[in-house]
Amino acid sequence: MSETIKAFSNFINNRWTQGTGDVLESIEPYTGEVWATVPDASIKDVNDAVSAARAAFDTGPWGKSTPQDRARLLRRLGDLVAQHAEEFALLESRDNGKLYREMLGQWRYLPEWFYYYAGIALTEQGHVLPSDKTNFFVYTQRQAIGVVAAITAWNSPGLLMVWKLAPALAAGCTFVIKPSEHAPVSTVAFARLIEEAGFPPGVFNVITGGAAAGKALVEDLRVDKVAFTGSDTVGRIIAQSVSANFTRYSLELGGKSAQIVFPDAPVEDVVNGILAGIFAAGGQSCMAGSRLLVHRDVHDVVVQALVDRVKRIRLGDPQNPETDVGPIATEPQFKKILALIGRAREQSAVVATGGGAVSRGGWFVQPTVLTHVDPASDIAQEEVFGPVLSVIAFDDEEQALQLANATRYGLAAGVWTQDVRRAHRFAQRLRAGSIWINAYRTVGPYAPFGGFGHSGVGRENGIDGLNEFREVKSVWIETSGNVRDPFVIG
Repeated sequence: MSETIKAFSNFINNRWTQGTGDVLESIEPYTGEVWATVPDASIKDVNDAVSAARAAFDTGPWGKSTPQDRARLLRRLGDLVAQHAEEFALLESRDNGKLYREMLGQWRYLPEWFYYYAGIALTEQGHVLPSDKTNFFVYTQRQAIGVVAAITAWNSPGLLMVWKLAPALAAGCTFVIKPSEHAPVSTVAFARLIEEAGFPPGVFNVITGGAAAGKALVEDLRVDKVAFTGSDTVGRIIAQSVSANFTRYSLELGGKSAQIVFPDAPVEDVVNGILAGIFAAGGQSCMAGSRLLVHRDVHDVVVQALVDRVKRIRLGDPQNPETDVGPIATEPQFKKILALIGRAREQSAVVATGGGAVSRGGWFVQPTVLTHVDPASDIAQEEVFGPVLSVIAFDDEEQALQLANATRYGLAAGVWTQDVRRAHRFAQRLRAGSIWINAYRTVGPYAPFGGFGHSGVGRENGIDGLNEFREVKSVWIETSGNVRDPFVIG
């Protein structure tokens, strides 16, 4: 094995271990070469990680930690992430092929999640309830749900991990994470910061592996909550599996999000927003604005302006600051994208620009704009997860709403208009978890994120995200000392 290949270990109970399984190779999408290895976790490794998390929650110091204890460590972890942002951005860029400058922007922003939830840990409380019984004092408590099993996707491993980890730690949970086998390195390396921050053993554990390790993790009866990001196909399997054990779960799944353009929107702003929505990250984003709904009055103008810009997009080395779009993260995804483009052509779509692969090493797909797209066709209904935009014309608001909502997904949507009344009408009626007006693809730790329909179950971020990792209990305190009729409730 070449000495240039980096070997990474799993992190269980604050110990680095190669485990008892085989080794997985991580391929750099730009070069197509193996650049790192991680352990392929065995069932024993999964068991050890869950045991460590269970013990840390049930009998370790973490289970007795105060909100102040947790907030202190979260702030320290946020500081460490800020100090090492460049290092982790480079690891992710090599692992999944996304632009270094995009990954750097993510990692420089991620400390805010730890700072935000450190604050929430100190302020979010239960409530005294207005009892109709004069002899009872009633209040609620929110307590940590317990051991969390997290499984994340390959497109933004660090961000997807932190969206789960920060609220879980703030709530007082312990954590076992299995990142995608296609981009596991940054998650494993992150454990070093957990160690440096001073978290007790067993609070944070990383195991790397494929489907077998993931299955063993989510089906473990000692896991209290499963948090998953990935496809709706796998999400359905997980939901069915954990429901048999009544394990709590949240699912952040796919999207087929619409950007809706009205004639009063400035064309230059619209084009910038569309580019950010679908071609940033090479379209490999659950919130990608992959459907462009354009009012017929400005359809041709918007499409032409968009095509002119798309033709100037620079493909290349994701670590080169001049590159606009990097390679597709995996070969199977690369083949899937090309197959969907081919099927779209067969179903009447017209390629305005792009439409094929690029022979330059790595798995590159041309940024593609498709017009004359049938709203019922596969390309308009299936998540492509690549740099492919489907353009559909509409005539009025009602048709635009019907087209936007005509999908099994409901993750996000963008509306481009100068009419504030129209903006509010659409924000109310669109079936999507995040609505951007005259913008697209922006998030924050304070704003809940999640979707309707096949886009998932539950929410990440904000107080709603914190409550995904807590159980609520009602406490009734009888204050009179008199025992009432035991056969009467109320």
